[in-house]
Amino acid sequence: MSMVAVGFDVPQEILLDLKVTEKAFINYTRKYLALDLYKNRHISLGYCTELANMNEEDFIKFLGDNGVSIFGFEDNEEFLKELDNA
Repeated sequence: MSMVAVGFDVPQEILLDLKVTEKAFINYTRKYLALDLYKNRHISLGYCTELANMNEEDFIKFLGDNGVSIFGFEDNEEFLKELDNA
């Protein structure tokens, strides 16, 4: 898969206020961008795990910790139907 580098400038004061390194800020940004893209169903779980630089199991746990389910049901009726089929 070909990659493209994407970057943006962040005032150094933000990193100082957060008491984080540039690397930690980049990791944070990657994870929460992937979370948002997955939550809004813009890209797949697989692409999001790559973007977040995490394995699938850890990313699914990260989603759950942030209130995002990997199960995309339109409504409660659909969920209950699927539960009955399990």
